[in-house]
Amino acid sequence: MPFILRNMTLRPGEDELLLRSLASQILGLSEEDLLQFRIARKGIDARRKSSIIFVYSVVFSVSTDLVPRLKNMAISSLEWVSEEPQPEFTHKKLKEPVVIVGMGPAGLFCALRLAEYGIKVTLIERGRAVEDRIVDVSRFWLDGILDPESNVQFGEGGAGTFSDGKLTCRLRDPNTDWVIDKLINFGAPLEIRFQAKPHIGSDRLRKVVTKIRSMLHESGSDTLFSARLTGLLVKKGTIYGAVYNANEELPCRHLVLAIGHSARDTYRLLLAQGLVMEPKPFAIGLRIEHPQALVDKIQYGKSHPALPSADYALTWNNAATGRSCYSFCMCPGGTVIGSSSEGGMVVTNGMSNLKRDSGYANSALVVNVRPDDFEGNDPVAGIRFQQKWERLAFEAGGGNYYAPAQNLLSFMKLGKGIPVSSYRPGTKEADLTTVLPDYLVGTLREGIRSFENRMKGFITVEATLTGVETRTSAPLRIIRDENCQSPAVAGLYPCGEGAGYAGGIISAALDGVRVADRIACQGR
Repeated sequence: MPFILRNMTLRPGEDELLLRSLASQILGLSEEDLLQFRIARKGIDARRKSSIIFVYSVVFSVSTDLVPRLKNMAISSLEWVSEEPQPEFTHKKLKEPVVIVGMGPAGLFCALRLAEYGIKVTLIERGRAVEDRIVDVSRFWLDGILDPESNVQFGEGGAGTFSDGKLTCRLRDPNTDWVIDKLINFGAPLEIRFQAKPHIGSDRLRKVVTKIRSMLHESGSDTLFSARLTGLLVKKGTIYGAVYNANEELPCRHLVLAIGHSARDTYRLLLAQGLVMEPKPFAIGLRIEHPQALVDKIQYGKSHPALPSADYALTWNNAATGRSCYSFCMCPGGTVIGSSSEGGMVVTNGMSNLKRDSGYANSALVVNVRPDDFEGNDPVAGIRFQQKWERLAFEAGGGNYYAPAQNLLSFMKLGKGIPVSSYRPGTKEADLTTVLPDYLVGTLREGIRSFENRMKGFITVEATLTGVETRTSAPLRIIRDENCQSPAVAGLYPCGEGAGYAGGIISAALDGVRVADRIACQGR
């Protein structure tokens, strides 16, 4: 029977091997009594900058005769963990492989789960394999040559492959540990199991993705790259196949749509084929970049080699307008990158490697937008809204995929400064008020002033803004029922972030698992 002991602390530099000894002292047991001892969670308490500490929760078990003793201990930080049985699915044999469209977290983890059921899968991905995709993305960053089918948004691993690889998730889902364990098995750092803010890093995540592909091939599944979905084969309201690259057909009775949030042409295709969709809120804004040393100083007061690159999470709400300004996808020790997937449009994003050692910190600063902000009320109105500002950013950046950039003091009308950014392919100094709606500019300025009150030094001549950040989440939702199927087409399963049911790597992976369980349970 496992127990969890919370709120154990160590100072930076102290060996984590001390935790077992500390736990035994708190509990009045010997170290040998604590079986299967491991760290369950690790976070940082930097509220007192003169005394920063690491805070841990540890999990362990004890022999049966000691269980009553621990249950009766009056220690508020000690908790007995009741192990809930995992739901079991009686899966049925399928006549044909399941077709999964998209090889982001949702598609890959749907495939992994189905493989555990012994169900074969064919994954089709419009982009290229990671090793080829890296070449295409590097060409764009270096020379501004965009491949609309293989870029930061499209290709094996999805958009998360070129990101920080953050694994934060607010969902309380019993399959979370299953997903984390799979990531570790495929090469993610062991620490993601217990870090309060776990991340893999873009460099390590690419290796994880290729190992997943190898495992799927070993299980009998297949992957098709440079294969863009161009049609659905439907008869009497039921899927019986998929068409890719205009004339190639794949028979199937189950098709998973894990297309990602940037497959705009696919959205329009699905709408034309009768799928039910609705516009949904999302957020757009700019990406801010500071020297990492400055963020470390603000958050920690002083540096220590045992402390990681500092991050932040900031939110400000205008109750009168109902709009919020908040940091999103904060990347300590990262870089700002070009993330365009369509010609004549500029999109920013942030990325960092596992070590987070670039010397710069960046984060999106975004404001929520609602369907009533869009022109029109059709399902793809949000896409047109995104495209409008991406085109203006392209023009303001000079028409060569450089991003428009502005020193933070200049944007805030507090002074002047030269924009300095790690953004690739490059930047051009511009007035960023021309690439966003007026109401967003006002909310951003109000939010940034609030952030300065919480993080003294946030407003500085050393900070640069680049625009625009528009791909925070899907601009629409593809409707599905309680069995995760489209009500318009039986056997078709909208899935993951692109379908509007997730908001990050872990939540997308969990939705892929959820859909796989439904398919295995229902059979056909």
